[in-house]
Amino acid sequence: MKTVIMGAGAMGSLFGGLLSLTGEEVWLVDIWKEHIETLQTHGLIIEEKGREQTLSLHATTDPKTVGKADLVLYFVKTYDTENAVKHSLVLEKEDTLFLTLQNGLGNEETICKHVNPQKVLLGVTGQGATLLGPGRIRHAGWGKTYVGELDGRMTERVHRISQRFCQAGIDTEVSSKIHTLVWEKLFVNVGLNALAAITGLKNGQILDYPETLRLLECLVSEAVEVAKRKGIEIHGNPLDRVKAVIEATRENRCSMGQDLDRKRRTEIDSLNGAIVREAERLGIPVPYNRMITDLIKVIEKTF
Repeated sequence: MKTVIMGAGAMGSLFGGLLSLTGEEVWLVDIWKEHIETLQTHGLIIEEKGREQTLSLHATTDPKTVGKADLVLYFVKTYDTENAVKHSLVLEKEDTLFLTLQNGLGNEETICKHVNPQKVLLGVTGQGATLLGPGRIRHAGWGKTYVGELDGRMTERVHRISQRFCQAGIDTEVSSKIHTLVWEKLFVNVGLNALAAITGLKNGQILDYPETLRLLECLVSEAVEVAKRKGIEIHGNPLDRVKAVIEATRENRCSMGQDLDRKRRTEIDSLNGAIVREAERLGIPVPYNRMITDLIKVIEKTF
């Protein structure tokens, strides 16, 4: 299975490096020339639990040089999804599959605007990585990855992708309820990312202060209500799961916090901003998510 990964940041590089261990052809595509040139010349260095390994894999800034792909995997920032999809169309053949493992809502809808929806798959991953510099990442999280069909069917093709990922050491399962899993991860990002980014706190510190804990609970509660009104199947207590994830990553600085630290655009529009948009369609108020979305957007305008 020839896999092309659009977006060679921390997560794209991690998946590209691990998938290359299966011996099948893997390409990383990104516009960051220094990173791509380092990958081409020196390979990808993955730091993991105090050890390093260097992996050789294909990398390019131009998808036209890659040829056709069996699987196109998207890891670009959500605001770059449409541009990445347009550039990846040169990779398509009759049976090419397109899989998004990105954060937030709406990525699969963006892909489906340009690709036959029958060829689009959806996933969510608990893997974690940090980009340390050109050609170097740190593998920092080993959560499960889930993949599924948009309509929930348990097909041979998603099982094949799951098996391929497992062979690469990426613990993966096929799910018939992939939309629920995407929302469950969204609850974590909605409650944590913008709040930690604005306050400058590490993940776990959000739970340590009564003020931030209350804000977290309000943000997540609004998102859960939106999901329920949309007919998303919710299992158990989402807030308890959110707190457990935050506690398990207590010492981490969230990705949105890192974006603000570096004065870069965030993914707020596909996280809390997505909750605001969905709530507007449903006619329900989400004042906490609207407030924190506005605050992040103001900060971005100062860059």
